[in-house]
Amino acid sequence: MSPYESRVERSLINSPNHFSEAGWNLILAAQNEARNWNHIYLDVEHILYVLFNNPNFYYWIKDFPANVSTILDKIEAFCSEQPFDDTEELFIGIALEELIDTADHYRRRWGSRFIDIPHILRVLFTETRIAKALLIDAGLSEKQLLRYLRKVMSPLRQTQNVSHLNIKRQDTSLIVNNQIPVKPRVNASNSNPTWSDSTSQIPQKVAKQVQDTENDKKELNLEVITESTSSALENFGRDLTAAARDGLLDPVIGRDNEIRRLIQVLSRRGKNNPVLIGAPGVGKTATVELLAQRIVAGKVPTPLKGLRLIALDIGALVAGTKFRGQFEERLRNLLNEINNPEKRVVLFIDELHSFVNSDRSTADASSLLKPALARGELRCIGATTPEHYRCIVARDVALNRRFQQIIIKEPSEELSIEIVRGLKGRYELHHGITITDRAIVAANRLAARYISDRCLPDKAIDLIDEAAAELKINITSKPHLIEEVETELARLKAELIATEGILGIDQRQLQHQQQSTSARLMALYEQWEREKERLSNLQYLQEEDEALRSAIHRSREEGNLEEAKYLQVNQLSKIQNSRVDLEQSFNETLLNGNILLREQVEESDIARIVARWTGIPVQRVLSDERQKLLDLEERLRERVIGQPEAVFAVAAAIRRARAGMKNPYRPVGSFLFLGPTGVGKTELAKALAAALFDEDEALIRLDMSEFMERNAVARLLGAPPGYIGYEEGGQLTEAVRQHPYAVLLLDEVEKAHPDVFNLLLQVLDDGRLTDSQGRTVDFQHTVIVMTSNLAGKAILNRAKQEKSKTADDNCELAIEAALNKQFRPEFLNRIDEVIRFHPLTLVDLQHIVRLQLASLAELLMEEGLRLEIEESVVYQLARQGYEPEYGARPLRRIIRRKIENPLATQLLEDHFRDAIGIKVLPSGNNSQVLFFRPQHG
Repeated sequence: MSPYESRVERSLINSPNHFSEAGWNLILAAQNEARNWNHIYLDVEHILYVLFNNPNFYYWIKDFPANVSTILDKIEAFCSEQPFDDTEELFIGIALEELIDTADHYRRRWGSRFIDIPHILRVLFTETRIAKALLIDAGLSEKQLLRYLRKVMSPLRQTQNVSHLNIKRQDTSLIVNNQIPVKPRVNASNSNPTWSDSTSQIPQKVAKQVQDTENDKKELNLEVITESTSSALENFGRDLTAAARDGLLDPVIGRDNEIRRLIQVLSRRGKNNPVLIGAPGVGKTATVELLAQRIVAGKVPTPLKGLRLIALDIGALVAGTKFRGQFEERLRNLLNEINNPEKRVVLFIDELHSFVNSDRSTADASSLLKPALARGELRCIGATTPEHYRCIVARDVALNRRFQQIIIKEPSEELSIEIVRGLKGRYELHHGITITDRAIVAANRLAARYISDRCLPDKAIDLIDEAAAELKINITSKPHLIEEVETELARLKAELIATEGILGIDQRQLQHQQQSTSARLMALYEQWEREKERLSNLQYLQEEDEALRSAIHRSREEGNLEEAKYLQVNQLSKIQNSRVDLEQSFNETLLNGNILLREQVEESDIARIVARWTGIPVQRVLSDERQKLLDLEERLRERVIGQPEAVFAVAAAIRRARAGMKNPYRPVGSFLFLGPTGVGKTELAKALAAALFDEDEALIRLDMSEFMERNAVARLLGAPPGYIGYEEGGQLTEAVRQHPYAVLLLDEVEKAHPDVFNLLLQVLDDGRLTDSQGRTVDFQHTVIVMTSNLAGKAILNRAKQEKSKTADDNCELAIEAALNKQFRPEFLNRIDEVIRFHPLTLVDLQHIVRLQLASLAELLMEEGLRLEIEESVVYQLARQGYEPEYGARPLRRIIRRKIENPLATQLLEDHFRDAIGIKVLPSGNNSQVLFFRPQHG
């Protein structure tokens, strides 16, 4: 892309939607005038000539404080000296671009929505090529121009009506018939003569007048001219029905019940103002856009046909309101225009809470909305979140009773997949790539599982969008393989230069390598060009496909079924066949592995984006869920030693739940682990979190000894309203709300206050809990593990006895008695499994010693040292740490005292310099002392 083409692509003048009807018609008329002169460039002189000569713009210059005829004569003289050509190509002048950019600055400064003729008139004195010198030479100062603008704008500010201008937009196509020729342009100051070049020098008196104008400018309030000559609806709103008619809205899938309820409320005689309430990203705005599409298609009841659905731009409405009453005046003008029965407008206010914030000190929007809503002069659709509705809108009872609530819930994963499939074509067209169905399914599945602070389908759409953007960037940049070959070729060239003239070095082999590498690079470049051409063809076919589908849709809406059938059969089918052939060719090349540019978004791309957002490794994100469940027992046994019955019971319960054989509203599983300290209860919970949810951080741990007091129970749900910390949420509810896929560990649950168990009853039975802010937290994807030391002595005593059925029965009776004494029956009945942990044996402790020493060996391996430990040392450490009452906890202290402390001292004393490993073995006859022997390669 040339610099000129890049500049034009970014130019405001290439975007009709930035202009009002009158402003755009001025640009189009200037374009025709430039062609009449056979000029090469469309520039400021053509704007001036049309403005002062075209009768359509007579309103703006009828009382102009200068001689218009003289101005026109001088413009004609100036135009006659500009370069011309017989070609049909027309280019945009730099001076005109700068003029429009400055006009857009004043458009934003005045709070207007579109660039209009007043903005262009206002900035004439900033244009130094012709306009400023022309006006000054005509005896006009900037101060006089501003006064004139105030004079002609005053009646328009009062009426906010432009019907008397009798101007209609003629065309919304881009400049030069949608084609921008690529032609470099030299500096405008050299190519086009300026006004000062073609006329006499400006007199000294006039130069002084310019200086006086600059000084007077400081005393003027330049922002009081106007907001815009177009209507308030055009200034501060976006016509959704017009956007739907032009095919600018994305397709919306589902939401049948919500749209039916929305139509029902709008059809009421009174209080026909629905408000959509839902979490961010669930599709509130999309539901309103679906209504606009149905209105355009005529698929609404008769009372709603022909309605205009206008989305209010709150930012544009508030922008530039520096003085008291400006905001209210804008809103009043907007409401007056909506009250016109001929326009049949329904106003859509997104983020309703920010518009009617009742905390404002001055008269706010709600005080103006309520009378209009009460009298039926305004039909309004609002959208907000449950929290903002409850805290802001619902507090204003008079305003709240005018709205009818419609709850927009988060769609299911299956419906979200259908929604994203409906949007697939738009994103493929935008990025110029294709999106596989596997990627769509993966985006919804992974988003639902790993991204917990956002809602479907928004987070799935964002994953698709970012993965497609990343792929597009890779396509447009140089392939990594070509960069590697270029680096290799540069290395060979440098080596040839460095070894030139050195005796004993044969350069023929290097030259041969250089030639082969260069040939390979050329082949890669040719392949790259072919693949870029193929992708360009694919994007062209996507654009044609989308354009034909839009044309077919319009033909069907207009009742032209024959034309729609012709486009469908004769043109769209050919485009689709070409796309299929091109994609099939790509897939064959992909299978051969000979490809540089990949144009399909795959499941791995989605997983990479999820890993980047969450920090979870890609391999874990892509792991197969079914295989993970089948291997669950084996993975748990790698970390939990000596408890095969407990591991089997937990794995079996999880597999049953994931296979669908559980109440869908209850947690995945709920377990009560009983046993003495140090036998692996907490470790099993950690291992379960890592195996099921791919990370140890998926463990939510609450020490229930912190909730022994009655007033501490409130911390689980959050502080009540009016107390410190109310906005922070509860320790339990907030943790699960942010990480719904997790293992919830309630450690030493028997120490909690009895009121805690009242909360757990609801969680274990219904899988939900409501926090202090009224938000319902879902526990359906959570595994609940509770640990307790109840009956620990009975279990230890049973381990010391010989095996017998009587001893087992007595132990079970003791455990059951302890449970019934501590917990209520309704609590115990809601637990899936009560799992007993046995005391660890000496053999179990040896396995645990090996695991802990393996962790130490991994740390030393990072320092370049290999750790080797004799089996007798393992037995010795296990024997010294064997205390059945304390389980495996003493082992950590023994290993620290016997191995880690002396080994750290010897490492700091540099005893293992140049060693590749360390061997730990008993020292001579004293088995209590360990010897660390360095190992050399």
